Amino acid sequence: MKLVSRITFCLLVMMISGVSFSYGQSSGVKPSQYAEIHQTVGTANIRITYHRPNQKGRKLWGSAEEEALVPNGKVWRSGANNATVFEITEDATINGKPLPAGKYSFYTIPDTKEWTLIFNKTWDQWGTQYNRKTDALRVMTMPSMSEESKESLAYHIENVKSNSAEVILAWGKARIPFTVQFGGE
Repeated sequence: MKLVSRITFCLLVMMISGVSFSYGQSSGVKPSQYAEIHQTVGTANIRITYHRPNQKGRKLWGSAEEEALVPNGKVWRSGANNATVFEITEDATINGKPLPAGKYSFYTIPDTKEWTLIFNKTWDQWGTQYNRKTDALRVMTMPSMSEESKESLAYHIENVKSNSAEVILAWGKARIPFTVQFGGE
């Protein structure tokens, strides 16, 4: 009986150690780091949570034939890992189109002249599980190119006024802006 108890105890210790070891292995640092940006605009708040992929010398924008990381005409999660989350605490307009207060996953469709911005009602999801049927809003924006290149994807909130602000997605030399306005003029 004592031998069986010792063997059982040893097996139990080995199993617990194995679980701890495998758990420790899977909880490493992700290459695309978590980031969050928050801005108060008047009485409303804008919060964007996302993961920041790095360029690592890769071609970011262009056609699938050019092996671009983010091909033109394809829905992109606008970050890495989980879907990028865009949250507003009051009803707003995005580039002049209404968007109710709430949390949204944020996707884009890049193109050479115009980008489509997508605010999707299913916000708590893996980034590549996009479903067009749950879109809350689609608007267009004009990208611009900067002299400065950003290695890590970043969102910035600039030109903050009493009822509006400009959100900019910046990665590589591309800058993708859109205006968030709360209330009236």
